[in-house]
Amino acid sequence: MSIVELFCDVDDFCMVFEPKWQAKLLDMGKKGRGPKRQMVMSEIMSIVIHFHQSGYRNFKRYYIDHVQRHMRREFPKLVSYNRFVEYMPSVLAPLLCYMQSRLSHSTGINFVDATSLPVCDNKRIPRHRVFAGLAQRGKTSMGWFFGFKLHLVINDCGEIIDFQLTPGNVDDRKAVPKMAHKLWGKLFGDKGYIAQWLTQLLAELDIQLITPIRKNMQPLPVPLLDRLLARKRALIETVNDQLKNISQVSHTRHRSPFNFLVNLLGGLIAYSWQPRKPSLNLWHHDFALPALI
Repeated sequence: MSIVELFCDVDDFCMVFEPKWQAKLLDMGKKGRGPKRQMVMSEIMSIVIHFHQSGYRNFKRYYIDHVQRHMRREFPKLVSYNRFVEYMPSVLAPLLCYMQSRLSHSTGINFVDATSLPVCDNKRIPRHRVFAGLAQRGKTSMGWFFGFKLHLVINDCGEIIDFQLTPGNVDDRKAVPKMAHKLWGKLFGDKGYIAQWLTQLLAELDIQLITPIRKNMQPLPVPLLDRLLARKRALIETVNDQLKNISQVSHTRHRSPFNFLVNLLGGLIAYSWQPRKPSLNLWHHDFALPALI
């Protein structure tokens, strides 16, 4: 996706969003003061999102080496890197609303998982200050970390249905109820989502939770199709991997909680625009009965 196509879509969104946002700020008595920004909201948002599509792993290098050298025609009022970083927190709310507009819908086959977003190396936890009081110690199958968890629910096409950010010490199961209102059909998760209360809660919403069983649990009869789909749970792990390696939602160089959130939302939006997402490539005719001759 080109930067021009991205900017056009973001700008169309901002033309609707910004007047309502400014009116809301006036109602709250938070009228903006100070000099007017050189760059408009849609320009800032587009650069934040395009960074995750560019292949760069460091935003400073991307802005200085790519944006300032090769994109002055698209953005004639570019500012310095330091000034742009100061602008970034101002687009947090617009990015969140734009991401909400990019969320997909349930297809009846859903996958849930959580991935760690460490904010510093474990050796630096005692002297870490940027996320003091916000980030927490957590543990995954890969070990301990200090930071946050990103909880995702996707459909069989690899599209994000909903997401939630929590401190690293929050149980994966506690994030599911808030995301379940958009779901129907079957929800596949790993052993970390085994809980009687969660199964019952989802059943009341007509959602069937399907997880592997632990060694000390009695095996239950599971339909063949459900067993086959449960083996495809790696789909959501592939999505998490792409968010961290194609997009750059996870790194330990953040110097502001606001810019951490801006970077995260930019990565999620960039993924939503990805033309080819990980998918099960399911079609109804794959499961249809053969025609009788």
